[in-house]
Amino acid sequence: MTRVAVLTSGGDAPGMNAAVRAVVRTGAARGMQMFGVKHGFAGLITGDFIPLGVRDVGGIIHQGGTFLGTSRCDAFKTADGQNAALARLRNLEISYLIVIGGNGSQTGSYALASRGARVIGVASTIDNDLFGTDISIGTTTAVDTALDAIDRLRVTAASHERAFLVEVMGRHSGYLALTAAVAGGAEAVIVPEFETNPQMLVDQLLASYERGKKHAIVVVAEGAKYDAEALVRYFEQHQPRVGLQLRMTRLGHVQRGGAPGAFDRILASRLGTAAIEQIGNGQCNCLIGWRGSRIEVTPLNEVVERIKPLDPLLLDLANVLAT
Repeated sequence: MTRVAVLTSGGDAPGMNAAVRAVVRTGAARGMQMFGVKHGFAGLITGDFIPLGVRDVGGIIHQGGTFLGTSRCDAFKTADGQNAALARLRNLEISYLIVIGGNGSQTGSYALASRGARVIGVASTIDNDLFGTDISIGTTTAVDTALDAIDRLRVTAASHERAFLVEVMGRHSGYLALTAAVAGGAEAVIVPEFETNPQMLVDQLLASYERGKKHAIVVVAEGAKYDAEALVRYFEQHQPRVGLQLRMTRLGHVQRGGAPGAFDRILASRLGTAAIEQIGNGQCNCLIGWRGSRIEVTPLNEVVERIKPLDPLLLDLANVLAT
């Protein structure tokens, strides 16, 4: 009997549980013996495996986070850690490992694959910066969470005729900030991929006020060179010349939590099922993603070697619609 283990790794994302559910139930339907690995790669090193049947994953499709748990694991970045993980897989006679996660997680998948393991990656990250997929599990729910906050802050901004700065997650990717800014009608957006200095933001806001606007929303990704804290400090230091104040709201990890939306539940279910189908076809060492309107399979070496760029046309759209 084929034995398959599944783990969730890195930052949690709404829809991870739906993906685990799809993996386990599809695998069981194909006669595979399914296992879950607790706490990501850390659990893989320590051998924290649990058997999973179809009833064990009941009632989790609507839950945020990951019931398997996740963690950052520095030990796994070492040769000793990876060898320990491989030994655990061999001892339990695990034929395939399914890794649900983003860039760091799939780098770990590739490390194991390079050492002889058979690994299938499933694209899951709210940052949506993983090469090999147009959209990742958790992204749309995270954008909706940020958008809800922006909509609420705009009410207060309009009432007090103030400018609000909303910092969203995204250490290296501005996708969340950019899509939330477009959907939320923000007056400006700042992302890591395209440099914006504070004076450029001042000019944008003053121009919007000259056009008759009495309040403003600025969305900034946490990984931008000038993050929310740096921008607020700049405005305070140059208050007499700038003439504007910024009220800062940092959303932080609230974007990771909450129940996944319908799209993320369906996407996770399809990607999780496709991972098992790849195993059934004898394929491995690849990432399961979604491109256009269908499942796409990308070799793990391409996933870790290539960078998914932010669409500059979306930034142009944000700037045009902010006028």
